[in-house]
Parts: sequence; structure tokens; C-alpha cells
Amino acid sequence: MSGEFRFSFGPWNIHEGADPFGPTVRKTIAFNKKLAFYKEMGFDGVQFHDDDAVPQMNDLSPEQIISEAQAVKAKLDDHGLTAEFVAPRLWEDPRGIDGSYTANDPACRKYAIERSLRAIDIARALGAKNIVLWLAREGTYIREAKDSVRATEQIAGAIQTMLDYDPDIRIMIESKPNEPMDHAYIPTIGHAIALGLLTNAPERLGCLIESAHALLAGLDPSDEMGYAMAHKKLWSVHLNDQNGMKFDQDKTFGSVDLRRALNQVRILDEHGFGRNGEWVGLDVKAMRSQKDDVACKHLVNSRAIFLKLLEISRRLDQTKIAQLRMERDYEELDMYIVDCLIGG
Repeated sequence: MSGEFRFSFGPWNIHEGADPFGPTVRKTIAFNKKLAFYKEMGFDGVQFHDDDAVPQMNDLSPEQIISEAQAVKAKLDDHGLTAEFVAPRLWEDPRGIDGSYTANDPACRKYAIERSLRAIDIARALGAKNIVLWLAREGTYIREAKDSVRATEQIAGAIQTMLDYDPDIRIMIESKPNEPMDHAYIPTIGHAIALGLLTNAPERLGCLIESAHALLAGLDPSDEMGYAMAHKKLWSVHLNDQNGMKFDQDKTFGSVDLRRALNQVRILDEHGFGRNGEWVGLDVKAMRSQKDDVACKHLVNSRAIFLKLLEISRRLDQTKIAQLRMERDYEELDMYIVDCLIGG
């Protein structure tokens, strides 16, 4: 069963180039102009943080938030684009400094849940049923700061509140083991899937797997994808690449390790990813050295690399692979894959 692939990215992937060690180096591009780039580059889906769609949402009433989101939906329709998901951006507000759902301050926890419900309102207005939770600061710098049992229950409780608020939404956990926190409470996809068992609707909680996040956990992204697919829980991906385990680099997909990228494409394709409406999402950043007029090549290149690897994957001789597996001649299989990648 082959996959069916359509592509998405978030407007934050076209960015000014600031990093922890330096200021912005490129000009800001207006949101509407970014939308115009999508179709030109072969993308049909838009990923949203809540305040990508409704800036300054903390200063607006729920009714105003919905009205602004509806105006964005009209812009998407004008460009022939679809909203893939909405993610509450909880980690940049001062009230999220100690975590959001797991903050020790109950007022901060209340804010996090209320903002999450507003994100659901935005998703509904945009025509999206998927909510992504990157639990960025749900963790600690020191173990004694929080009780991990209580923290896990608090995260599950927040998710339950969201599921109860709208019976049509699905929640996708985007796991990451560290950064910005030293240790996260839901560091891997296995943790994310298990978290659903603490709610009354585990069938509505799934996963978004980011290549770099798996690598930062010391895991192989394709294996993480396979694990989630075996559970019928892989509802989206963030494809990118990573050069080591220092920080989340969001490099162009396949630019560091083509074979690793091939195996991600292969596992998705061979198990029918996309046939139930899933998107191939990118979370890639331009190199800081890129000039303004060429600062979208990372997106075009990532999509092109995926499609080229898809061609290679579909040309693999499955009979030969099966035979080499049965003969346990993995050295020959190893060389066969390398040959296919280098055009031998």
C-alpha cells in the first residue's frame, strides 16, 4: 500500500534568522505574503500556532478571536490552502516560564488551559480538527522542582479538558526529550501514546513525530514513525534533519543523512501514510547566512528531496530485499541500499 503525499509547513519556517547567539539578519515578511508563497512552492497545507492566526490574542475576547480567525480562513480559501492544525503557543508567555499545565502556580495553569481552549476555537474557525501540543516547558531543570506523578496527571487533565470542550478535535502530541527544559515529562512518542490512556478518549490522542526530536532522544526517526503507525497513532510528521545532538537544528530534510531520510520516506510510503488525510509537514529553518531573496530554498529543497527519495524507495527491488533478509546477508543488503542511493 503506497502513501499519498501532500505537504505543509508553518509560517515560522520563513523567518528572520535570529538565534540564541545573534539578532535577526533578514527582513520580516508579512503573513499574507507568506501565504502567497505556499502554492508557488508546491505546498497545500498551513500549520498554525494560535497566535500565527490571531496575533495579540491574549488581549482579545473569545468572540474577537473567533472573528479574526474566520478572516484568516477567508484568506486561506482565497489562496486554495488548508489549515492542517493549530498549536497553542504556551512557552513564550511569562506565565509559561515554569511550565504551563504543570506550573506550580495555579493561576498559570488556569491561563494555559484557557488559552488552549481558545486555540481550539481558532482551529474550528480555520476548519481544522487537529490540535498539536508541543509540551515545551512541561519539565524541570532540577528533579525536586515538581512531582512527576502529579505533573503527568496535570498534563492528562489539561488534555481531558480540551477533549471535553470539543468532541470533534484530535490532539497530537509532539514529543521532545529536552530543549528548552533539561528533562521533559513526555519525552518520546511511547510516552505520548501512553498519555492517552489517562483520558476517557484515547482514540482521539495521537502523535506528530519530528525527525530532530527523535534524534535528540537518541532514537531513529523511522523507527519512531513505525512504532506510532503500528498503534495507528501517526497523524502527522515534521520532517527535517539534525547534525549531532547539540540542539534542535531544523535543517533541510535529508541534508545531513540521506539514508536516514530514505528510511523515513520508505516507512511512510510502504504503510500508506496520507491515505487517511495525514500531511507531510516540514519544520525546517533557512541557514542564517541565507539572503532575503533566497530564504525559502530550504522548503523547496526539503520537498524535492522527499520526492526524489520516494522515487528511489519505490524503485527498490522488494523481492531482492526479502531474499537478502531471509538469507541474513545484511552486508549485501547494506551495499544494495547504498548503491541505490548513489545511483549505482
